[in-house]
Amino acid sequence: MATQSQRPPSSNAFSFISKGWREVRDSADADLRLMRDRANSFKNLAISFDRELENFLNSAPPVPPIRSSPPAEIEFVKKLQPKLSEIRRAYSSPDFSKKVLDKWRPKSTIRIDLSAIKNAIVSEVEDTDGIVDFNRVNRGGRLNFRDFWGEWKAEGEADSASHWEPLRTWKTRLKELEKRSSFHGFRNSEFLEKVMSSLVCPFFLLLFFFALKSICKEPQEESQVPPLDVPELLAYFVRQSGPFLDHLGVRRDICDKIVESLYSRRKSPLLLQSLSEGDSSVIENGNINDELDLRIASVLRSTGHRYDGGFWTDHAKHDTLDDKRHVAIVTTASLPWMTGTAVNPLFRAAYLSQSAKQKVTLLVPWLCKSDQELVYPSNLTFHTPEDQEVFIRNWLEERIGFKPDFKISFYPGKFSKDRRSIIPTGDTSQFIPSRDADIAILEEPEHLNWYHHGRRWTDKFNHVVGIVHTNYLEYIKRERNGALQAFFVKHINNWVTRAYCHKVLRLSAATQDLPKSVICNVHGVNPKFLKIGEKIAAEYELGQKAFTKGAYFLGKMVWAKGYKELIDLLAKHKSDLGGFKLDVYGNGEDANEVQYAARRLDLNLNFQKGRDHADDSLHGYKIFINPSVSDVLCTATAEALAMGKFVVCADHPSNEFFMSFPNCLTYKTSEDFVARVREALENEPHPLTSEQRYQLSWEAATERFMEYSDIDKLLNKEKDGARLRRDNKMAIGRSVSLPSLTELVDGGLAFSHYCLTGNEFLRRCTGAIPGTRDYDKQHSKDLNLLPPQVENPIYGW
Repeated sequence: MATQSQRPPSSNAFSFISKGWREVRDSADADLRLMRDRANSFKNLAISFDRELENFLNSAPPVPPIRSSPPAEIEFVKKLQPKLSEIRRAYSSPDFSKKVLDKWRPKSTIRIDLSAIKNAIVSEVEDTDGIVDFNRVNRGGRLNFRDFWGEWKAEGEADSASHWEPLRTWKTRLKELEKRSSFHGFRNSEFLEKVMSSLVCPFFLLLFFFALKSICKEPQEESQVPPLDVPELLAYFVRQSGPFLDHLGVRRDICDKIVESLYSRRKSPLLLQSLSEGDSSVIENGNINDELDLRIASVLRSTGHRYDGGFWTDHAKHDTLDDKRHVAIVTTASLPWMTGTAVNPLFRAAYLSQSAKQKVTLLVPWLCKSDQELVYPSNLTFHTPEDQEVFIRNWLEERIGFKPDFKISFYPGKFSKDRRSIIPTGDTSQFIPSRDADIAILEEPEHLNWYHHGRRWTDKFNHVVGIVHTNYLEYIKRERNGALQAFFVKHINNWVTRAYCHKVLRLSAATQDLPKSVICNVHGVNPKFLKIGEKIAAEYELGQKAFTKGAYFLGKMVWAKGYKELIDLLAKHKSDLGGFKLDVYGNGEDANEVQYAARRLDLNLNFQKGRDHADDSLHGYKIFINPSVSDVLCTATAEALAMGKFVVCADHPSNEFFMSFPNCLTYKTSEDFVARVREALENEPHPLTSEQRYQLSWEAATERFMEYSDIDKLLNKEKDGARLRRDNKMAIGRSVSLPSLTELVDGGLAFSHYCLTGNEFLRRCTGAIPGTRDYDKQHSKDLNLLPPQVENPIYGW
């Protein structure tokens, strides 16, 4: 017998469907039994009513001998008895329920034939002599007035009197009967009290129905909206397929021309006919896209259609139960690995947690001890995640000067020697509880999702923001067959970021142009460097010499970090720079090759071990040289500017943010490089102003991040929503009712990516580490997870 770990996923799916079908069938059987019981109870009530009437007639007092004829009331009751029996027989017959269903069918402009369902239920109940009463469901078994007396009509209709005459006559005669003094005993009998109490409810229901009838009038016939024709449908299809066509290489302007040719200006009269008088003012600007949107929205509104999501989307997302939103920051590296994706997300979590509007969780990778020895410097390793968390918090608090309030969690990861990066293993999204799955920030979204095999981020989270840190294409082009690899990686990056992100932030234009992306520097500088800059500015004011050393370069010692460009520049202009000396700080895989190349070319480079940029030994340098063109936004450059130093860097999109600072000296050619180095050696840096220091701070970076990622709008949803409803009423109606083909395509891309990453052979063909689709036994032991290869009870993959 197969164990739970050996059971194929298909059997679990069939068992789940079978279980759900059994529950639905049992619930339906229970409802039918309840309907039968209620129908039979009313039938018994009718029989009891007949018996009560017979007992009442039999117990009537004898006629006084002085009277020669029986009282008129007794004669009335005898005359009434056949009518009551006829009413009881008519009601207890199965035809009565059909008549009620036919007469009380809801009136609607959209008619759906449910006769097959009704006949199936009625026939099953009739087998047991029961009566189906659909109007009585969920009313506690009470029979309303309409069920007993049939359909009533409003005043003025032809046959209204025929429906009300029995009730009017019966009620009048009973009142006269009650007033007769000779029937005091009869008036106080239990039967009469039951009869009178049964008349009270129908009487008030009668008044209620008349009021409801007068208030709820038939809806007016809406103006006829012309249906969509083929050119309009094609135009909308092309317009919504714009991102997908752009992904295939079709330019956006070509798509716009196709849409304009399909949906020309001659459609404007048709649109004005579809829209109301107040909405027609929206198209006065003559925008074809707006006209097309409003045209389709008007057609959908005329049909009553309300769009709630795409085919591939899942709307069972986090719903905030308190006033705070939950932000989860997921990154690809962690301290003590001193890399940008380890440091910057840590600072982002600290400064986002300062706001009272959101709770923050930082999710970082956990490496087994064998991988820690390969990644972390100085042979530093951790036995438990708790030990590493203590190290991370101590390092952070020492630099920011306050104790941040955010949570640190770990997900399993493995170090790839070939890619020199950490690859997530298993479904990373499952390490954020569903109750906290509100806003996700994916640091390096392409890296996190290359081999992601799990739940789609945009399905689990309300808003997903990706932040692109690394120019992977630039690194890959330097490898063997780099051009071919870069071609595939470019399209894979487009694929995964579009499928898993709502918004993408690129730190600079040095990265590839990704879907849904904008360019904004959302990184700040460690406050420790700003304090160093303030100290140096104070020394300038006192007339003291702040810098006593020349130039230096600091960075991980790999060729892609700018060492190749640096050696080429110095070798080409060795004679022009004279006795220029440069100190180089760094450790890395290419350290031996870099040092060998410098010695072979007889360059005046002094190599030192890597150290923290805030180290006291680096404060005295006046010039920071960074010739790298592979960085997206060099953190070391920002730190050098914050300390008040000169920075000599290439005129490259990665340095565009720094060009506004007077101490940033950029060059385009190698001759310009020599000129900028001489300029820096001969002059003193300008002290930073308070505005420039704030522009480099994490407070300003956090403000930019909140604005460009649209999170600020989410955190102020009620206020922003009220403003949008007041300023642009049409926009909200259009966004709610208009389906998006883009979401459908994105969902299809996510589904296909999930299928491909589930195949181990395809994963290995694309360079994945073997066994990274699921975490291993060591990860489950270190992180207290379920044993590997055991079916996850939550997701059931």
